[in-house]
Amino acid sequence: MIRIALAQHDFLVGDIQGNLGKAMQIVDAARAAGADLLLFPELALTGYPPEDLLLRPGFLESCQVAVDKLCAHVHGIDVVFGHPRAEAGFRYNSVSWIREGEVIGRYDKQCLPNYAVFDEQRYFTPGNSPLVVELKGVRTAVLVCEDSWEQGPSIQAREAGARL
Repeated sequence: MIRIALAQHDFLVGDIQGNLGKAMQIVDAARAAGADLLLFPELALTGYPPEDLLLRPGFLESCQVAVDKLCAHVHGIDVVFGHPRAEAGFRYNSVSWIREGEVIGRYDKQCLPNYAVFDEQRYFTPGNSPLVVELKGVRTAVLVCEDSWEQGPSIQAREAGARL
């Protein structure tokens, strides 16, 4: 059996340090409650949607520093944490799977909404591969929001061996 905790909190847009502090408190509470895995919302670090803040290199650098601090805080529980990520000139709507102080895998959201109030295609590059991690003997995949509504990411995860 896998005990999963959900980090349901109103993470404020742009408040990286405040959101990080709250995330650390939630990690501690979930670990104390005996959870094996703690799932945070999409872009929990920055709040959703961070929009044009993502265009500021300093903002993305601050995000990476905060993710590193969270990693150092995570022990005794696995954490899937949503945050923006910059790599090789591209921005991604990512989650990091953190275990014992290290990122053991990353997933970049593949299906970026671009309708109504959503403008993710303006800010992010879509990912193209699954993340499957073994947790307590169960091959477990991560999908972010729209990715669970489309068949492609789920099929990729299943083909990569996911059972949950």
